[in-house]
Amino acid sequence: MTANNPENHWNTVFQTKRPDEVSWYEAYPGRSVDTVEGFGLPRTARIIDIGGGDSRLVDALLVLGYEHLTVLDISADALDRAKTRLGTLAQRVQWVVSDVTTYQPDEPFDLWHDRAAFHFLTTDDAVARYLAAAESGVRAGGYLTVGTFSDNGPTQCSGLPVQQYSPDQLAGRFGRQFAKIHCNEADHQTPTGAVQRFTFCQFRRH
Repeated sequence: MTANNPENHWNTVFQTKRPDEVSWYEAYPGRSVDTVEGFGLPRTARIIDIGGGDSRLVDALLVLGYEHLTVLDISADALDRAKTRLGTLAQRVQWVVSDVTTYQPDEPFDLWHDRAAFHFLTTDDAVARYLAAAESGVRAGGYLTVGTFSDNGPTQCSGLPVQQYSPDQLAGRFGRQFAKIHCNEADHQTPTGAVQRFTFCQFRRH
């Protein structure tokens, strides 16, 4: 299983590991929830979670009353796991199985959330395709928040290489169509107790 077949790779990860056996697991995604709430969007805002997998962010946003939620992931198994957990509430979410670099939304979103998908793109071509998807996927005046491993963070995850970013580097990647609001670095503690350094940036679409 390699980056040459990411769909199979990620399906295998979600088929063979429990939710709390993966490094990105959060029982409650407090940082992401606070970030989403910080934009002050109405509960009718269109929000997409990129690489959301079986993250509990969608659960938390449903509880808070957000009405138009989309979760995108390359792994159908990851999304199936989230749907099973949510039960009938899953019907209130749009689930998209897609590689984000080829994703074309029907209409733009008010908020594009990506906690840890972007850093798996390690070629200029893949990054360019992601940026094109984000630029077409966020309305003018809408928001984007993205998290990656920092330049002091891990160099790989789940057996795949990642691209590390400092705050300035990450802001620079999105500077063509997005204005930086804020960037910072923060630590994430994995279920095994390891600490991973992340870079988080928030932007507004020009």
